[in-house]
Amino acid sequence: MGDLSLLCLFIFLVPGFLSQSADEWIEQAEEALQKALHLQTLNTNEAKNVLMFIGDGMGIATVTSARILKGQLQGNTGEETVLNMESLPHVALSKTYNTDSQVGDSAGTATAFLCGVKTKVGVLGVHNGAIKGDCHSSLNASVDSVLKLALDAGKSVGVVTTTRITHATPAAAYAHTPNREWESNNKIPIEERLHGCRDIALQLVEDGGRDFQVLLGGGRRDFLRITQRDPEHDMKFGSRTDGLDLIEEWKKNRPYSSKSSYVWNKKDFDKVNPETTDYLLGLFEHDHMQYDANREEDIAGEPSLSEMVEKAIKMLKKNKNGFFLLVEGGRIDHSHHLNIAYHALKDTLAFDDALATAMSLTNSIDTLTIVTADHSHVNTIAGYPSRGNPILGINDKKKGLDDLPYTTIMYTNGPGAKAVIASLNETGQRPNVTGVDTEAKTYVQQALVPKKDETHGGEDVTIYADGPMAHLFHGVHEQHYIAHVIKYASCLGNSTEHCNKVHLDTRSSYSDSSGAETAKCLKYFILFMTISFHQLYT
Repeated sequence: MGDLSLLCLFIFLVPGFLSQSADEWIEQAEEALQKALHLQTLNTNEAKNVLMFIGDGMGIATVTSARILKGQLQGNTGEETVLNMESLPHVALSKTYNTDSQVGDSAGTATAFLCGVKTKVGVLGVHNGAIKGDCHSSLNASVDSVLKLALDAGKSVGVVTTTRITHATPAAAYAHTPNREWESNNKIPIEERLHGCRDIALQLVEDGGRDFQVLLGGGRRDFLRITQRDPEHDMKFGSRTDGLDLIEEWKKNRPYSSKSSYVWNKKDFDKVNPETTDYLLGLFEHDHMQYDANREEDIAGEPSLSEMVEKAIKMLKKNKNGFFLLVEGGRIDHSHHLNIAYHALKDTLAFDDALATAMSLTNSIDTLTIVTADHSHVNTIAGYPSRGNPILGINDKKKGLDDLPYTTIMYTNGPGAKAVIASLNETGQRPNVTGVDTEAKTYVQQALVPKKDETHGGEDVTIYADGPMAHLFHGVHEQHYIAHVIKYASCLGNSTEHCNKVHLDTRSSYSDSSGAETAKCLKYFILFMTISFHQLYT
């Protein structure tokens, strides 16, 4: 949790939150109040480093569900648990709509928080003047990402994702295209190619992402020729029809004096020494990487998101000018689209673990950490279940008017409605989930409106932040505001007029001194021993 006093409180005092006394709840609130008061000393340092964590599709309901699941996996009731992201002291909300849609998609939203302008659904790295699928309209509409600005400022830059490295969120860091689906050249219509538009993978290797020091994710298919067999899957081939092997092109483009590595499996990834490696490209799947809970089943092995983040930071932090690392937990979104809450929550926990890894390798004195989502989903937590009831389980207290049970997590639309409709047509009732293992990896939650893929949700998402200028996240913001805070905090692009006034504050932004922490821990230990002896001899 990053707070020793709270850790000691959990170890020594809490026999179970269900039995907490009023005094204990009051003391817990007082602890939180003291931390809030401490935050009045603002961290106005220049952000040497930036950690930007994007949970794709990680709406508030997902965060709450993952929090409860984390606690329950630890043997607790779950509701009282604190995720690593929730320990960050500054919190705000982000409005996720696109310029042409109430409910945003990952391309338009990523362009907002990385490039600083709102734009349309389905376009990447271009402003609202571009029309989706129209190459000509996009040629003069490019907008630079904060990662590009960080690179221009002499910082090291990296992107880590569990999706294809050419997918919407990572692609907004380096590509400019009127269609997010143009990941390979064979996806671009011939008439649009004639206007000069190039695919996202080619842009990564030749343009925007060429000088990124770390690129880790999936998506080998868009880098290999159509005649090239995938090294992990014998029956899968590349997608490129232009004769290019972009992995070899990436290798050729490395600076002569640098040491670079390309890896596609866990064994080779583990061999990479971050201290002696300058550039690293890792493509661990033909398509997207595995869900975290399925990594053990992968043929060639895949590193976890935490392992990729650790190696990336150790490589990037060698630069005395600092670094920018973009991290995406991308498959949270994909599982929600399937109405499978299990993998969405498990991947959220893996994402949260990766954040803890990143925070252990950096310092809030000079590192701005931002955790947010691009958009939400239409999953809900409902039904008044008992405290501690399994979050992936069946409501233990209430049934529907049809006298049938239902799960705590459900969806308002998606493929989960198909089974509902089939059951209604056959029996006149919803499917009876009594005895069904609703906590299984493959269980599809029930949904209301039938759709092939569940849709995104349009409500605001949370921004969690710590480090230099993190206090600038303070209310409800337009999503593109995030990029402007990063520019200001890091003195990037045209946001430099204030930089000569910034003085380094050597204090942590929200931690108490070690002496105070130790005293608190000792206080709780003494109180625990007093209670124990009292119970033993009375």
